[in-house]
Amino acid sequence: MEPIRVVINGALGKMGREIVNSLSQEPDVQIVGAAELKVSGDSLPLPNGSTVPFSTNLEAIITKCKPQVIVDFTTAKAVMPMVRTATKHGVNVVIGTTGLTPDDIKEIESLANAHGVGAVVASNFALGAVMMIHLAKIAAKYFDYAEIIELHHHRKADAPSGTALSTARAMAQVKGRTFSQSAEQAKPADSRGGKVEGIAIHSVRLPGLLAHQEVLLGTSGQTLSIRHDTISRECYMPGIILAVKEIIKRKGLVYGLDKLLGL
Repeated sequence: MEPIRVVINGALGKMGREIVNSLSQEPDVQIVGAAELKVSGDSLPLPNGSTVPFSTNLEAIITKCKPQVIVDFTTAKAVMPMVRTATKHGVNVVIGTTGLTPDDIKEIESLANAHGVGAVVASNFALGAVMMIHLAKIAAKYFDYAEIIELHHHRKADAPSGTALSTARAMAQVKGRTFSQSAEQAKPADSRGGKVEGIAIHSVRLPGLLAHQEVLLGTSGQTLSIRHDTISRECYMPGIILAVKEIIKRKGLVYGLDKLLGL
């Protein structure tokens, strides 16, 4: 079987560099090109000593390199132009960028269906984070009160995080209603993040942090805490590799890594 041909969009970002390093070591995947907002040359060096075409013009890279998949961890503003270009050329997409709106998700699904390609969109590619959400959904059935504390590095633009929003919505969907609020919480003071489905989300942004989330659930006489800590960006790589290998077999939108894990 030939390796899956992949282009990395946003190859010079922190996640982009980690993805380049990881996919370069994967025997079933071949990086064939890369794109970035600003480039200093027309080729990107890979860890194995080879180079691939590199440009600010994603469409030119697609035409030249003929990828099967584009992996994108850029910004919400940059993702939609990428999706429109990629799907038009029949290229599957794997998206880990957060901050996408419901309308963005609907458009991605529509474009994937219209062009007969696959699109994975996930707020978190860390397997532990996916399991955290899965366990929180199980617990949500039995607890009426819940809050989420999410902590990230100080350069993260969005708050609350996409993972926190996904967690709250998934918990409420399983429960079938919003979570309860105490009298003191009825009109809370302004706080970054606010409430989603009755779940208060507290966002912390500090240097020294990477990505962390704790789901706290409470009921009479007891609490339950479910926490995931990201130690390094390596944690996202197994999920990204899984998505790259699976999306070439699928059509339409796959929203959330849990779908690929069968959860």
